[in-house]
Amino acid sequence: MRPNNLHEADIAHFIHQQTDLAEHGEQGAILMAKGDGVRVWDTEGREYIEAMAGLWCASLGFSEKRLADAAYKQLLQLPYYHTFFAKGHEPGVILAEKLVDLAPEGLTHVAFQCSGSEANDAAIKMIWYYNNQRGKPEKKKLIARIRGYHGNTIATASLSGQPHMQADFDLPLGDRFLKVSNPNYYRFGEPGETEEQFSARMAAELEALIEKEGADTIAAFFAEPVQGGGGALTPPKGYFDLIQPILKKHDILLVADEVICGFGRTGEMWGSTTYGMKPDLLVCAKQLTAAYQPLSATLISKPIHEALLAGSKKNGSFGHGYTYGGHPVACAVGVETLNIYAERDMIGHVKKVSPAFLSGLEKFRDHPLVGDVRGVGLIAGVELVADKATKEPFAPSRKIGVLVQEKCREAGLVVRAIGDRIAFTPPLIITEAEIAEMCARFGQGLDAAWAEMGAVAKAA
Repeated sequence: MRPNNLHEADIAHFIHQQTDLAEHGEQGAILMAKGDGVRVWDTEGREYIEAMAGLWCASLGFSEKRLADAAYKQLLQLPYYHTFFAKGHEPGVILAEKLVDLAPEGLTHVAFQCSGSEANDAAIKMIWYYNNQRGKPEKKKLIARIRGYHGNTIATASLSGQPHMQADFDLPLGDRFLKVSNPNYYRFGEPGETEEQFSARMAAELEALIEKEGADTIAAFFAEPVQGGGGALTPPKGYFDLIQPILKKHDILLVADEVICGFGRTGEMWGSTTYGMKPDLLVCAKQLTAAYQPLSATLISKPIHEALLAGSKKNGSFGHGYTYGGHPVACAVGVETLNIYAERDMIGHVKKVSPAFLSGLEKFRDHPLVGDVRGVGLIAGVELVADKATKEPFAPSRKIGVLVQEKCREAGLVVRAIGDRIAFTPPLIITEAEIAEMCARFGQGLDAAWAEMGAVAKAA
């Protein structure tokens, strides 16, 4: 018998991503029906402030008519064309030129895909291709950070430092994927160690790994300016200033994963700018189209592009691409998104409201559940702890982060629990008044979780 309502059909047929599927089979999903500005409504009519911009991506909120119009206009004019075999289309060319104009110095060419995962996967392929063309076929290993997140393909899930994304998938794949420590100063800094000293220790660990493996075997270091999947975690002071000379000394490429940080999230166009990174490749997605269309881009330097040319000449073509990579509708929306960012000075707006956002969350340091608050621009993480004095974490089995997330939802706020860190990345258009309302609802969620924990403890 067929399910007779939407929620039953969802449980019966829909495989949700990054979800406890057993729990979903019992409780079902929250199904969203509409959005307006920074708010969304579910199919039951409940309203929420979307403090995660969906999946870090709905930068212009959920009702930007100009983007809908741009998509509609392109659908009427040229609803699809590919970029294979020296074919292409006007929106793709315009968007590539705009991205290079905005990019950090030295990035000259753009390849389009549909998702951040695909963009990082393409970066991996291009890096290996590059080293083959320059006669360094052994230089293939990739270094990333524990708790870093770079995607869900076989290669990018191997690159990512997320154990739950590797368990029972037979990942990581092979010995080309190496890890260094998660640069979380609050959690892993040693007693008496300053942030700068912690960063120096992280840099020394990287250099020791390079020496152990052999620099002639290591191709690239992947890093998010701010770790998203790691819990909206900002880097410790001086971290990238110490990391980059080591990479340069050993001829190791730096890949800036700007899938979350790009296009104003950190208060600058790029997180790389915020933290003084000079990448050889840059990967972006999400806010490239404000999430109104699936699109990502891999930006590369001139030396890497020259290797692609050499390999294409040798092999007869550059044998890489995706059917929907650089889709004309997505590119048209991307062009309009960048136009809106410029016309409305979205980076200026982020800088204006960021103090209210960061100070509003900072006030929760006094809450009995909160150990640390860190953020930049309009991205922040709030760490929950069992003991504020010792920083003792909760046992993972207690799922305190999930409890806070659920209590926030009941208060009309969508946040994301990443372990026991609560992440915030609201749409860039959020106002100071909406930030105040967001913080008030977060306070309600924290208080409700604390009260329930106390009630459970008393009952025990």
